[in-house]
Amino acid sequence: MVDPRTLKALTFDTGGTILDWHRGIAATLAETGARRGVTADWAAVTNDYRRRALKGMTRQVRPAFNIDGVHRRVLDELASEHGWSSFTEEDRMAIQCAWHALDAWHALDAWPDFAPALARLRRHHVVASFTILSTALIVDVSRRNGFAWDAVVSCEMIGSYKTNPEAYVTCAQWLGLRPDEILMVACHNFDLLAAQKVGYRTAFVRRPDEWGNAGPPDPTPDPGLDIVVDDFGQLADRLGC
Repeated sequence: MVDPRTLKALTFDTGGTILDWHRGIAATLAETGARRGVTADWAAVTNDYRRRALKGMTRQVRPAFNIDGVHRRVLDELASEHGWSSFTEEDRMAIQCAWHALDAWHALDAWPDFAPALARLRRHHVVASFTILSTALIVDVSRRNGFAWDAVVSCEMIGSYKTNPEAYVTCAQWLGLRPDEILMVACHNFDLLAAQKVGYRTAFVRRPDEWGNAGPPDPTPDPGLDIVVDDFGQLADRLGC
């Protein structure tokens, strides 16, 4: 059990823990397909899109690309494999383009329980987005959803991506804190366990709809984690906010 009084900052995984990427991307793909006369299991395609993008970005060290570039590369791969030749360049830019601030990935909505809980948590703790998403993407979705962060730490800035230990160590250094003074918040065991190995405290927030009807790949929290809650309001309660 973690004592909230020992915590000085909360760092949040953002892509799935906070943003409802499945609903947003699946809707955009379906709308594009309808315009171009293309049919597919868009929910399954969206999950494949996300799975490949994560594989292409996690654990990278000093890559010459960021998640925006990976999103575009994977989209082109999917278009080629599924025969979406009718998807124009304009269509693909509207789904993802590294320099298109209004694309679907940069316009995702957050889970509705996050913003009110963030306001509560920020009264007592430093709050930071700590993510493999690009700096530009976090800026855009934060402005869209009205998030007030104390800091944004993109692995793009560090040059080493989660789950590399260097990413967590550097984030703590940049916040001027010991790892044990930080609570890593995520809905993924792999992120939390990697943070725990370098000394972070950990909180698992369940996001059962992250992958749509398919359900999350790791829905059961690891028993070694410090806090497990069903939503962000519960997390604020547990931390006395």
